[in-house]
Amino acid sequence: MTRVRLLVFNPVLNVLDYRLPDGVAAEAGSVVIAPLGPRQVLGIVWEPERLAGAEVPEARLRPILEVLPVPPFPAALRRLIEWTADYYCAPMNAVARMALGSMAALRGGGTATEYRLTGLEPKRLTPQRAAALDALHGEQASIRELADLASVSEGVLRGMVAAGLLEPVTVDLDRPYARANPLHAAPDLSPDQQAAADRFVAAVADQAFAPFLLDGVTGSGKTECYFEAVAEAIRLGRQVLVLLPEIALTQNFLRRFEARFGVPPVLWHSSLKQSERRRAWRAIVHGDAQVVVGARSALFMPFARLGLIVVDEAHEVSFKQDDGVRYNARDVAVIRAKFERIPVILASATPALESLQLAEAGVYEKVDLPARFGGAELPAIEVVDLRVEAPERGHWLAPRLVAELKDRLARGEQSLLFLNRRGYAPLTLCRHCGYRFQCPNCSAWLVEHRLSRRLACHHCGHEVPVPAECPECHTPDCLVACGPGVERIADEVAEVLPGARIAVVTSDTLNSPDKIGAFVAAAEGKAIDVIVGTQLVTKGYHFPELTLVGVVDADLGLEGGDLRAGERTYQQIAQVAGRAGRGEKPGEVLIQTRHPEAAVIAALAAGDRDAFYEAEAEARREAGAPPFGRWAAIIVSSEDEAEAREAARAIGGARPDLPDVMVLGPAPAPMALLRGRYRYRLLINARRSAQVQDVIRDWLGALTFPPGVRVAIDIDPYSFV
Repeated sequence: MTRVRLLVFNPVLNVLDYRLPDGVAAEAGSVVIAPLGPRQVLGIVWEPERLAGAEVPEARLRPILEVLPVPPFPAALRRLIEWTADYYCAPMNAVARMALGSMAALRGGGTATEYRLTGLEPKRLTPQRAAALDALHGEQASIRELADLASVSEGVLRGMVAAGLLEPVTVDLDRPYARANPLHAAPDLSPDQQAAADRFVAAVADQAFAPFLLDGVTGSGKTECYFEAVAEAIRLGRQVLVLLPEIALTQNFLRRFEARFGVPPVLWHSSLKQSERRRAWRAIVHGDAQVVVGARSALFMPFARLGLIVVDEAHEVSFKQDDGVRYNARDVAVIRAKFERIPVILASATPALESLQLAEAGVYEKVDLPARFGGAELPAIEVVDLRVEAPERGHWLAPRLVAELKDRLARGEQSLLFLNRRGYAPLTLCRHCGYRFQCPNCSAWLVEHRLSRRLACHHCGHEVPVPAECPECHTPDCLVACGPGVERIADEVAEVLPGARIAVVTSDTLNSPDKIGAFVAAAEGKAIDVIVGTQLVTKGYHFPELTLVGVVDADLGLEGGDLRAGERTYQQIAQVAGRAGRGEKPGEVLIQTRHPEAAVIAALAAGDRDAFYEAEAEARREAGAPPFGRWAAIIVSSEDEAEAREAARAIGGARPDLPDVMVLGPAPAPMALLRGRYRYRLLINARRSAQVQDVIRDWLGALTFPPGVRVAIDIDPYSFV
């Protein structure tokens, strides 16, 4: 009899021992199905010496039922799963789950049935079928996915199949991807770019761990440099993973990749339809996917021959996951590269302070691109003091910014206005009684969206139509929008620039690859005069005719309790400023602020990034904040406020008394109610020498909590709400 230890995918159990039936082999990393009571459970065979489990007599061991027909998870991936679970205080099976495809992908390839419109135009249509016909033009997916796209029931679509409006299509789930050609369109690089590319190519050829920080100004051609490393990996038959922070950046990246290598890369993100996820996962695990481009979840894919990892826009906060396994994909990417013994490139125009400190310490090799490609100049940056140059009453754009917008429109050039606030206004209230529209599930105001005529919570998704009267005093026509969002700024632009072609760019308006592609095509085709957008437009886009960037409210990011507010504001504004003057025409940036003396604003105006980072580093050093100290958070939540408060007090009362660990709280979280759960937080500040994870595990492991209480641990937190 052969005993095997399984990491099982069960929310309560983690590790169970089984036996292999006669004639069945299952090496470490094999994915298997095993019995668990009357049910079946998925598991991964693990080295017993690396995974503690309860000792069960051999006579009581049950046999596994099946070894699934996929290659075993490589040892490097198993070590990554162990490290991530240990560092982020997460259940190991929750981390391992991120490496799995669907059960259908694990079972094998084969075919699937999808549906598409036939093109028939019936004489009579129900409203639901008419809506489906409008929404599903050009789409092909399963009935369930099409129903989600069209916002109709599956029954409506099955009726359309019977009526001949939708037809079935058989899809091969293992059809091969087109092969990328590393020689397809070799670029003409500048001397600085060539030196950087040569260093990366050599590291890929060495096939050893080598972490790089690619620090290049906006427009310097960082992508072209690491594309040469990608080409070398392809030549060597190795796989490449490129992580992007936003799905919205994918379309622009795909075009650049296809222009360089002749074919698009393999995609991996949450918006893929199920058949494409199955196809991509199987191509990755069998080594047939040459280059995978995806969001942070792609980091745990079971690559067969990984040879290079690239983290683009590596400073981005969206690489940190704030629920489930709360990991930072930027940092875990470096650890995976270490286990895989391959290079990893962190590319950014505004690197995180932690990355810069590691480069200064010699842990990362820093590669600089100090100038824009092709002789383009960085834009001139000026500050507009709103205390001196105040906008007109009821307006949000200062006279100087309005004048520059008019000038660019007259010259046929493009402008971009940046405000990191979606919707029309962040707060709507009644001018008669003062009633404010608040989310019933969260400690947040409902944001007014006039384009869709709704009030929405951006935290839980709760939506209501804009009422005709106040729900409190029932006075009609009394609602007032307070403060600006991008929709309100767009209305103001339309008022001061009649006839200007305006595009509002947010995650609400660009919520599909097709819409993103249409926006990029319109901007490049000079069909847009003014872009009004959120952080979605701060990175990745290259519009040669865009010569003016206006930051509507530079102080917005400095508000609240974000301990990285200064750094984040600098990165965001520097990135959006980098959209200006990327072609032959010079660019200009106007930053509207009421605090021009703030260190971050002064550094942006002076173009002195180093001075800002030095001041930020000194402030962090004095506060014992990362990268000079450690932070961790404990978040306690429950649907019962008293239960959450008592659990938080119990944790606070049992706090450890250690010289290198300071515990703050418990206190109500700034977002005290989120998605129907009341929240309390404790913040831990520790020296670098402290074993924070061990301290937290020992501390919380001695406590028990009611079933309705959730206790989450956030190591190296980025969100403090």
